[in-house]
Amino acid sequence: MVAAWLVWAAPLEAQSAGDLQTILERVERLEAQNRALAAELEAVREELAAVRSAREEAAPTVEERLAVQESRIAEQAQTKVEAASRFPVRLTGMALFNAWTGSGRSLEAIYASGERRASGATLSQSTIGLDFNGPRTLWNARVSGSLRMDFYGETGGAYSYNTVRLRTATIGLDWATRSVLAGLSTPIVAPREPESLAHVAVPLLSGAGNLWSWLPQVRFQQELHLGEQSGARFQFGVVQTREVAAVGPAGAYYEGARPGFQARVELFGGTSRRIEIAPGFHRSVSHVAAAAVPSQVVTLDWLVRLHPALEFTGAAFTGRNVAPLGTGPLRQGIVAPAARQVHAVASNGGWGQLTYHATPRLWFNVFTGQQDDRNRDLAQGGIGKNLAYGANLFFRLAPNVLASLEASQTRARYIGGNLLLSNRCDLALAYLF
Repeated sequence: MVAAWLVWAAPLEAQSAGDLQTILERVERLEAQNRALAAELEAVREELAAVRSAREEAAPTVEERLAVQESRIAEQAQTKVEAASRFPVRLTGMALFNAWTGSGRSLEAIYASGERRASGATLSQSTIGLDFNGPRTLWNARVSGSLRMDFYGETGGAYSYNTVRLRTATIGLDWATRSVLAGLSTPIVAPREPESLAHVAVPLLSGAGNLWSWLPQVRFQQELHLGEQSGARFQFGVVQTREVAAVGPAGAYYEGARPGFQARVELFGGTSRRIEIAPGFHRSVSHVAAAAVPSQVVTLDWLVRLHPALEFTGAAFTGRNVAPLGTGPLRQGIVAPAARQVHAVASNGGWGQLTYHATPRLWFNVFTGQQDDRNRDLAQGGIGKNLAYGANLFFRLAPNVLASLEASQTRARYIGGNLLLSNRCDLALAYLF
């Protein structure tokens, strides 16, 4: 029996020795893998510790955070404007200082008192305004509005301007693609103005192609999107014109305001490279010296930006009796040489401005404009053509501080051949808020 057991145990011992060697090899491999994993884990821990240390060094202390919060609270306490209705109101405006010098006689001086304006300085062109947003109302429309004022109100004398003057005031209902606006604003057919800090109270090129005026009105606007960046904008409404007396002996008898109809269609496309072009039409009737004189004006305004740094804007018009729409000091839309002899003056004109943005802080404008009234329609002493041109530059001293230098010349040619020149150079400094 002993011999039989030895014969059975010999192969069992050999098999056990082979299995044990295999197990030992597996254990060694597992230990090697564990050591590698431990080394990788230690490296990750070191990286996390370094990142945590860097964040702790960069993070502000509790004192620094408290100082920032106190500063923000103080700022909110100073800038918050709260309406009685608890809806948001934003204060905006511009503190503007102007200094100028010139030679010749300006159109404003000709029509006011004939004085010469050689030089001067003023803060009266400073503006202040409010923008507000109200609740949603009729058919889920958003109520919005604005109010703009300056200090160019006349108190006496030819050039005494130091009282608050209302510029524009509007209330609107805005939907996604349409809006209704009521108030005092620029004409529907003449929304653009050349850029200037020298001429803010009376916009640049008024009486020389810029149909500037602020008219009471009610307008409707509908937008049609033809793509992500293009579409059309339709505007039409009723305006209250600003009538002026006819040139002549019968000019004392006129109706100071009349209703008029205006419409404008704007086609637009692009963003950084953008084109906007809009024809328009104005129609009203002036009552002067017991006569009804039509006012009919066709307009075209545009913006062309084929390069982000270069932009061309402007407007043109043609028609008769343009004065009720807005022609600055050229108030010769109707001539009444004698009783029962009243007729409208045919006019053509426009303006253009080329803008070059040299840097985000510096840009230049070159501008020109003219109004050419038909000579045979004018009375003796009228201005047949008024031409103005010039240039200005803007430099941004700070995000909300602008400096500007502007030089311009106005050339007024009278019936009879007389030419009157007016040169002007302006320096302006504006603080925007």
